[in-house]
Amino acid sequence: MPAQSKAQQKAAGAALSAKRGDTKVSELQGASKEMYDSMSEDELEDMASTERKGKPEHKGD
Repeated sequence: MPAQSKAQQKAAGAALSAKRGDTKVSELQGASKEMYDSMSEDELEDMASTERKGKPEHKGD
């Protein structure tokens, strides 16, 4: 499932980094913490690798 905004993509990237052990889970907050808990590494990778061009900063924009 592709990210629908730049913010969503960034949150997925942060959660993916924690899943891989590159950053501490305790550093996650908000959407990235929820994504870490509810999504697999493959799902996060899918969302984080979405093309940014043409995406709004936030979903509602």
